[in-house]
Amino acid sequence: MKKLVCTLISVFIIGQSIFAQTADKKVAPKTTTPATKTTKVEDKKDKKEEGVKPTKVKKNGTPDMRYKENKEAAKAKPAGPLKKDGTPDMRHKANKEAAKKK
Repeated sequence: MKKLVCTLISVFIIGQSIFAQTADKKVAPKTTTPATKTTKVEDKKDKKEEGVKPTKVKKNGTPDMRYKENKEAAKAKPAGPLKKDGTPDMRHKANKEAAKKK
């Protein structure tokens, strides 16, 4: 009988903790003025005119590899021959020099 009562009490306590309410987070609405929007558009146009190719990045600043332009930039072709598994063969001078540059 004691085991049954202890089990019911523990289930009741756990059940109450699961349904506990959390505080509502109030988010302030974002307001932007038309002037700030135009400057952002102008900045993007300036980059395109300069020939700088914009890359897509994640929130942490690393390139987002879902986009083709980032995948192509990440593929650095070694200067010399490759092994069967696709890694550069470090027995060749061209691959050793390419590794030193990085």
